[in-house]
Amino acid sequence: MQAPQVDLFIPCFVDQLFPHTALNMVKVLEGVGCQVHYNANQTCCGQPAYNAGYKEQSCEVARKFLADFPTEQEHYIVSPSASCIGMVRNTYADLFEGTPDSGRYHGVQRRAFELTEFLVDVLGVKSIPQARLSGKYTYHDSCSALRECGIREAPRQLLDAVPGLERLEMAENETCCGFGGTFAVKFEAISVAMAEQKVEHALATGADYLISTDTSCLMHLDAYIRREKKPLKTLHVADVLASGW
Repeated sequence: MQAPQVDLFIPCFVDQLFPHTALNMVKVLEGVGCQVHYNANQTCCGQPAYNAGYKEQSCEVARKFLADFPTEQEHYIVSPSASCIGMVRNTYADLFEGTPDSGRYHGVQRRAFELTEFLVDVLGVKSIPQARLSGKYTYHDSCSALRECGIREAPRQLLDAVPGLERLEMAENETCCGFGGTFAVKFEAISVAMAEQKVEHALATGADYLISTDTSCLMHLDAYIRREKKPLKTLHVADVLASGW
């Protein structure tokens, strides 16, 4: 049986700030038998510009993304960010529908997946047997994963199968953490208050770890945790699945 062919889609902030998460995703994908490819010319999906209201500039960046992941390759496109996958799968419709690029957009759209949904829903992986991590965790449903991509059970299934991990669901686990990209800059006080609420809900469970599919959310929450010296560690799901082996 031929190994699944995977093109890595590494978002800007993961590349610059959390490269270990990208490397751990590679480790997990190769561990389940995938052949992994990386186009070093890839840049941004265009989400920051789009969310800031610069549609024309976002379209230019997004058009490069389509060129970086050519439809004719028919490889899966897998990312450790539901936020960026949500941009490609959903928002690209606003940029390309009815344009000469619509065919390329649809080709990329149907091949783009967040890591956990790819493992569970596409490959049928139920666990990463080598993974090991002891402690209690609570899970944060990022807005992009839950609302844009419909991801809820896949990460929990994979995490629950890690020996030593126990899940403790927090109150209001589907509520936004307050990051929202430029929202955190434009509305700092509201953003920090939302992070505080999320962290307090997580701490109330007695969890050791706060885990999510999105490093953007985790970056925001970890900044609050560190500033307030709270006893909680943030982890991306890929880092958990790659731990212990």
